[in-house]
Amino acid sequence: MALPHNSNQIFASREMNPKYDPKFIDKREARDSEEHPNSTPIIIGVDVTGSMGYLSTQIIKESLNELMQKLYSTNMVQDPQLLFAAIGDATDRAPLQVTQFESDIRIAEQLMELWIENNGGDAPEDYELLWYFAAKHTETDCCTKRGEKGFCFTIGDAGFHEELYEEDIEGIFGDKMGKGRIRSTKLAEMASEKYELFHIIIGDKDNNALNIIPGRVLRVYKTDINYLPEIIISAMQLSKGMSEEKILEQWGELARPVVKKAISSLRIQKKLKISF
Repeated sequence: MALPHNSNQIFASREMNPKYDPKFIDKREARDSEEHPNSTPIIIGVDVTGSMGYLSTQIIKESLNELMQKLYSTNMVQDPQLLFAAIGDATDRAPLQVTQFESDIRIAEQLMELWIENNGGDAPEDYELLWYFAAKHTETDCCTKRGEKGFCFTIGDAGFHEELYEEDIEGIFGDKMGKGRIRSTKLAEMASEKYELFHIIIGDKDNNALNIIPGRVLRVYKTDINYLPEIIISAMQLSKGMSEEKILEQWGELARPVVKKAISSLRIQKKLKISF
């Protein structure tokens, strides 16, 4: 199923649908099945605040749609199960929205139901909300059965908040933390128990993600966002041990230099690790 070309059809919602509201979600599960015995959970979170403007629509309408098609129609990543998230500010009416994990194109129907709020300005954003959700509100057979990690990508044009406050966690997720606040570096550490974390920076602004998840930041310019599917797939393949040469061979002449530049900043070891 392809997304409609009319953005009004895609983003018809005028408020957050409760079924994507983390306050009403205990767990999102990525499970193995007979048809997909080695599920790979992949979380893609897009900044939908005001500073992103038309880029949020373009990324969701075009890049994520193409990513779905590439992952589901090829064997580039084994048995992918996709979950999409719309990331706002903790103070927004819709701070975070999360779909189900899906192993087929049905995810497109959920993607169309997300509310693109476009609130807020150009300031640090709450990407760490998705890390908290990934750590506390997902369960994956990939991790529990096979001791392997899934993947979690955040995409946006601003830096991270340094901390997440207890009142925000309770208000957004309904969870009692009892710690007052928690640092973003700690949230990254928690999420990285289950997922390989990456942050994709749109544009050339300085971004404190380089300090929060060093070696896991990819920079993409606005003119190159059409290549986000290739960049995301390449980052996953690189973390799985595929050589850069083999990765670049699979892409066309126009995509190859963009992908090479984006993944060159990743600090890749045999197994990706984050140092805190």
